Amino acid sequence: MISTPDRLHAVELINEAVASGARRYRACVEMGITVRTLQRWTQAGETKSDGRPQARRPEPKNKLKQEERQRIVETANQPKYKSLPPSQIVPALADEGLYIASESSFYRVLREHDQQHHRGRQQAPVHRIPSTHKATAPGQVWCWDITWVAGPVKGIFYYLYLILDLYSRKIVGWELHDQELSDYAAQLVRKAYLREGIQGKLLVLHSDNGSPMKGYTLLQTLYNLGVQGSYNRPRVSNDNAYAESLFRTFKYRPGYPHKGFKSIEEARTWVHHFVNWYNYEHKHSGLKFITPNERHTGADQDVMKQRETIYAKAKARHPERWSGNPRNWQLPEEVWLNPETDKKLKIVA
Repeated sequence: MISTPDRLHAVELINEAVASGARRYRACVEMGITVRTLQRWTQAGETKSDGRPQARRPEPKNKLKQEERQRIVETANQPKYKSLPPSQIVPALADEGLYIASESSFYRVLREHDQQHHRGRQQAPVHRIPSTHKATAPGQVWCWDITWVAGPVKGIFYYLYLILDLYSRKIVGWELHDQELSDYAAQLVRKAYLREGIQGKLLVLHSDNGSPMKGYTLLQTLYNLGVQGSYNRPRVSNDNAYAESLFRTFKYRPGYPHKGFKSIEEARTWVHHFVNWYNYEHKHSGLKFITPNERHTGADQDVMKQRETIYAKAKARHPERWSGNPRNWQLPEEVWLNPETDKKLKIVA
């Protein structure tokens, strides 16, 4: 809707253009309206205001009467219906030979009377907020998961246990076994913990809700090491998106044997080469194309300074080729796992 002051201003501008020799049609096109609209605005020689907000419209023929709305409320609050939702009340009434209103009408009327809440003794479902953790340096938040790896014949799988550092994306621990066991997970966590020198630091270990992740052996190991466990919401796999993204990179790596490994030893050798490539050679797109190991050890600072210097010199040689500032090579100082809605973070492996 166009306000009355805007209409007056538009008509004034069009009249000035016409008085200066412009065609009325072209002036209306420039204003984004039609000649018919201009005529409707200026009927009887004066600019009319938009009457749509004040228009009197006929009542809908199918509108419920007040007594019908009251009957809906009274029916929904009867002892035999007060614990049921409208989706069950309406069919139950039909079984008794009664029709008061549709389900949507029941929902709408109850909502208007502030009665469309969880009904009955059972507690309303709780919408869980995902666990949110922040890392500002390596060794603060780890993500881990297990993925299957095809074996020599159909139906036989190996299981890759893998731990990823959230801040640097470096793989800090992995093992390949023929079973999913909490004992194997505990063994892997303990080795990575000692290798990375986490003693005395607060470490969060995030995973999904699988049985190996919540087995007694692993939970006891976390308790002994002083590691805080963190878990996905039930049936929400993307709460552990960094690990899932890494597994996709792993299985789409050129040379990955999609038809299966001939033996567990061959699979371990392949994973060993992948981890070395990923940590020390892979230019990670989520890290502005430095390797996870460079980010993990702090060598990324020198790499980024060198890139900034090279770009600054390139711009100085040919400033006419640059329409703006050189590329920003700064990495964020903090990385979030399941960031809050106001923290936008793209996850790439």
